[in-house]
Amino acid sequence: MHDSPVSVGASPEAPPDSVVRHATDNGVSWLTLNRPSVLNAITPDQRELLIQRLGEASADPAVRAVVLTGTGRGFCAGADLGRSATAERVAGDVARTIRGGAQRLIAAVLDCEKPVVAAVNGTAAGLGAHLAFACDLVLAAESAVFIEVFVRRGLVPDAGGAYLLPRLVGPQRAKELMFFGDALPATEAERLGLVNRVVPDAELTDTVRAWALRLADGPTRSLALTKQLVNASLETDRAAAFAAEAAAQEINMTTADAQEGVRAFVERRTPEYRGR
Repeated sequence: MHDSPVSVGASPEAPPDSVVRHATDNGVSWLTLNRPSVLNAITPDQRELLIQRLGEASADPAVRAVVLTGTGRGFCAGADLGRSATAERVAGDVARTIRGGAQRLIAAVLDCEKPVVAAVNGTAAGLGAHLAFACDLVLAAESAVFIEVFVRRGLVPDAGGAYLLPRLVGPQRAKELMFFGDALPATEAERLGLVNRVVPDAELTDTVRAWALRLADGPTRSLALTKQLVNASLETDRAAAFAAEAAAQEINMTTADAQEGVRAFVERRTPEYRGR
């Protein structure tokens, strides 16, 4: 679309009244949660929009990276429970809601065929924290905090938290975070390996834009296959992982980008990837 800087919380040419602002800029799809008055707590409508946009990003060759962020002081304060917290239920309602809601959103991030970068601009709590942790790369402003808020409400973690956290920090650290529900500053989250980089608040926009553009300039199918291999490696044994690696390499070598990369190496020049 254009080359001017994109402000986190104000995606380029995005409709200002949308609960999920969306714009594509130089191959990067910017998805911005836009309910700042409630720290971007996610409603069912927002969740469905995010899932839809992530699916579209996977299928659109023009999209080569995704940025997920929020407006105002919060990245995402979790799920907006609304009346559901006190609604009358029958057995199975809660499990059905979780499977069809928060878990689908986390799966949409994990399964997106384009790299997804979280730009955590403020509070990330509950579902919001897990939404960030599901992303491939996490950049956080110094003011950001992560909170496993469930225990504070007498709840069990959902939105894939008990799946994601042990894989990122190990079971002992995961239990500490989930048992106590203490606010985790961005710098501590970086030390634990939950965040790739912490930057001053004023530099978050420029940093995430630079990272996203680097990804968008890269070999898109190679990155997609790499993401699949890394995610799957946590679920399988060595033999299966090695077989998947060989199969991915076989598939990737049929792409134009792989051929361009090898050709550029032989010709001693910088490759020009097209995402094909």
